Amino acid sequence: MIEKARLWPGSSVGPRSRETLDVALVVPLQGPAGIFGPSCECCAQLAAEEVNAESGVLGRELRLLLVDGGAPPGQVADEVGALISAGVVDAVAGWHISAVREVVAPRIDGRVPYVYTALYEGGERSPGVFLTGETPNRQLRPALHWFARELGIRRWTIVGDDYVWPRSSARAAHRYLAELGGVVCDEIYVPLGTEDFEETLGRVVASACEAVLMLLIGNDAVAFNRAFGRAGLDRDHIRFSSLIEENVLLATGPDNTRGLMTSAGYFEDLPTASGLDFAAAYFRRFGPQAPVLNSLGESCYEGVRLLTELLRRAGVVDVARIEATTEGLEYESPRGTVQVQDRHLKQRVFLAVADGLQWDVLQQLP
Repeated sequence: MIEKARLWPGSSVGPRSRETLDVALVVPLQGPAGIFGPSCECCAQLAAEEVNAESGVLGRELRLLLVDGGAPPGQVADEVGALISAGVVDAVAGWHISAVREVVAPRIDGRVPYVYTALYEGGERSPGVFLTGETPNRQLRPALHWFARELGIRRWTIVGDDYVWPRSSARAAHRYLAELGGVVCDEIYVPLGTEDFEETLGRVVASACEAVLMLLIGNDAVAFNRAFGRAGLDRDHIRFSSLIEENVLLATGPDNTRGLMTSAGYFEDLPTASGLDFAAAYFRRFGPQAPVLNSLGESCYEGVRLLTELLRRAGVVDVARIEATTEGLEYESPRGTVQVQDRHLKQRVFLAVADGLQWDVLQQLP
C-alpha cells in the first residue's frame, strides 16, 4: 500500500529510517491529468513490491510516499522540498506534467535523485534528474516523417494546452516539418482544463490542414476528441498525439476515435515477451477491475525500476556517485532492453492507431 506523504503532527510518516528507502511518488490525483493517477499508483506499487521481493534496495525496503502531482506546481514543489528538508524521503519519482517538473527540479536541487517518468519536451539538465520518458526527436519526428511518407500528410494544425510541453513540442514540430516540406497551418493553445472547443474547431477547419497534432493533457484531450467527432472532422482529418493512452481512449468513446493515432514506448497490446509478462503480473496483482494499463502508468513502474537499478549500480544513495556510474546502464523492462544515455532512457518507440477502444500497433518507428 502506498502511504500519503504528510508532515503535520500525528502523521505516520516521519524521518526516514535505516530500514526503509523512502521515495516520494509524485503523480496527479486531480486536474486534467488526474485521469492517469490510479494506473500510475498501481504500476509504481507493483514495481516496489517486486523490488522488495528481491531483497529491496541496498539492503533496505523500498517504500513509496504519495504526493499529489496534480496540485498547482508551486504547491507540489513546496511539499516535495519539505519532505526532503525534513529527511523524510531519499528520492523522488513519478509522472507529472512539465510545468510541475520545472519547479520541482530546482527545489530538489540535486539533494536526492529524481526520476521523472513522463514523456517530455527534452532538454532537462538539472543535477540528479534522470528521465525515462520519450522525447520529440525519438517520438514526434519519426511519426511526422511516417505520415508524410506513407499518407502524404504535410499540412498540420497544432492544438495544445498552454504550458511548456506543448509549446516546446510545437517548436520541434516546425523544425521536423521543414525537413520534409511540411507546414504548420495554425497553432492554437488553450488553458488547462478547457472543456469548450467550438472556437478551436472553427480554426482547425479554416486552416485547411490535413491533420491535427494534439498536445492536450488527459481530460482536455477527451473533451477535444468528443467535440472533434461530433463535428464530423474525423471523416477528413487525422489526429496524432504523442500523449494519449487507454484512459483517454476509453473516455473519448468508440464513436470519436476514428483516425486517432499515437506513438509510445509501451502499449498493453504490444506482443512482446517482456510486455506480456508485465501485463500478466499487473492483472494478477490488482485483478480484472484494476485501473486500465497504459504507457503513462507503466512509466511509473519504469521509474521505480530505473531508480532501483541506479542505486544498486552506485552502491549508495548519493547523487554525485549515481551520476558518475549511470552512463550505459542497461536492464530489461516491459519496454524491452533499455539503456541509460545522457541520463535519458534509450528505448524503442511504436506507432499505433485507435481501433475503437484499443490501440492497434502498426510498427516500430526508426
